[in-house]
Amino acid sequence: AWTSGQDLDLAGLVAQVQAPPLRKLGVFELDEFFPLADRMKLALRLNGLLASPAFAAWGQGDPLDIDTLLSPGGKPGCAIISIAHLSDEERQLVVTLVLSKLVTWMRRQPGTDQLRALVYFDEAMGFVPPTAAPPAKAPILSILKQARAFGVGLVLATQNPVDLDYKALSNAGTWMIGRLQTEQDKARLLDGLATANGGTDRSAMSETISALDKREFVLRQAGSDASVTFTSRWAMSYLRGPLTREQISALMADRRPAAPAPPGGKAPEAMIPGGADVTPVVPTIAEGVPVRWLDPAAPWATTVGASPTGTHYAASVVAAIELVFDDTRADLRHTEQVEGVLFPIGDPPDASKVVVVDYDERDFWTQAPPAATYVLPDADARTKALFTTLERELVDHLLASRTVTLLANPGLKLYSRPGETDQEFAARCETAADGGADRAAAKVATRMENRIRRARDAVAAAEDRVAQAEVAQSSRRSDELLSGAGELLSAVFGGRRSARSIASKVGTVTRRRGRSSEAAQRAESARHRVVENVEALADLEAELADELATIAEEWDAKASAVEPLEVPLERRDIRVTDLMLVWIPVA
Repeated sequence: AWTSGQDLDLAGLVAQVQAPPLRKLGVFELDEFFPLADRMKLALRLNGLLASPAFAAWGQGDPLDIDTLLSPGGKPGCAIISIAHLSDEERQLVVTLVLSKLVTWMRRQPGTDQLRALVYFDEAMGFVPPTAAPPAKAPILSILKQARAFGVGLVLATQNPVDLDYKALSNAGTWMIGRLQTEQDKARLLDGLATANGGTDRSAMSETISALDKREFVLRQAGSDASVTFTSRWAMSYLRGPLTREQISALMADRRPAAPAPPGGKAPEAMIPGGADVTPVVPTIAEGVPVRWLDPAAPWATTVGASPTGTHYAASVVAAIELVFDDTRADLRHTEQVEGVLFPIGDPPDASKVVVVDYDERDFWTQAPPAATYVLPDADARTKALFTTLERELVDHLLASRTVTLLANPGLKLYSRPGETDQEFAARCETAADGGADRAAAKVATRMENRIRRARDAVAAAEDRVAQAEVAQSSRRSDELLSGAGELLSAVFGGRRSARSIASKVGTVTRRRGRSSEAAQRAESARHRVVENVEALADLEAELADELATIAEEWDAKASAVEPLEVPLERRDIRVTDLMLVWIPVA
């Protein structure tokens, strides 16, 4: 748990001793290395510790927070931790906890050459001994070696330097030495000074220490060969000695701050469903029902009210349900997967309160998180009846509330598909209507094709006759003008013809003119027939255009005749594919 950066209290430890979040220890299987029966004995001993009145005090009080100790209320302050009333083992525990917290806090601070915090440790004897390693020794040495870079100072006060490890003495930068009672203490102190500052004159320093009076001290600082003798300021002291627990309680009665209100102003019980019925042991769940723990990082965790940092877990039911929507008329068989969370679980469960989410297996842990405590659910999750009832309720709720709405075009016999937009379906209807209109137009064109072709042929033939008639008319007129005129002039001026013959020739010219007039009339008649045939062709084309317009109107109406179609579920179309109990962090 600590490697993962997770807190672990004794209540959580009891639960994890029974069911550890690991399968092997080294190369051995867990149950072979530490059988379940032995783990249960240890869990019972730990549970006895939790239930002990003598231990209860250790679970009370304010959290050990260095920022709060150094800056109560956001202002610089002084925190006094009294351990005079504790046993030696308990003193070691408190000093180790406080200084370890300080080291952790210290290493999160930026470096500085200014004093940020000062720790004063009175009566340090027994905590940094030269020949043993009690728990408090490691953090004390860490502070002496490293803390000055973070602006943290440590004052160790003792009457017996011989009881301090030389490593502690050699890492002290400032020494304030008073009267020493024994030569052994003086020798240990001089050894420490020599180690810290090789330029110390042991003989002169020994004489100076021996000559000190009451409340006189020798000040020696690293980097300076000279020592200074000073006295403390005059002060009135009643030399009261250590205070008892009762006296400390009386002095602090009007100074102890009220417990901070939880976020939102809610009482702790209000933040945990089920009130104060909380246990560190996972409640028994019906056999065969999978049990999981929600990962607070799941994308939908906050949707159901999960707390990202919560260690109190409340029960929920997570279900996956397969829905099949089918409709023969619409040629539809559509499958949907619905996933939802019922939280909290009521008694009886109310399926209408299921929150739809999109989950996958990565959203759940298969092992209990460290230090988890569990809110006992209102519903009885120990039997299968709860889950059978809930499954039935889910089916009934979906049967009554879930449908698929399609768009239908009866005229075109088209139906939209799930997920298809209105615009996409309208485009599909337009395409189908275009195809239908094209087919209907092709039938009309086939039916009128022969008539139009004959009309076009008639126009072409008439135009040919006009051309022939115009050529004939032109030829007749040329013959009449050229031949007749020439012969008449020859007869008149040539003297070769008689008047009768000339008169006869004139008659011939007149006849030729009559034939030319007939040719003109035939050409005019041919032109009239062209006009008549063109008009007949235009009438056919107008008739075709009218029929095509009617077809277009008919298929436009079919394309726009769209109406909604509701496809309901049937009970046999609903199948619960996954149902599991999931513990959700709530506080």
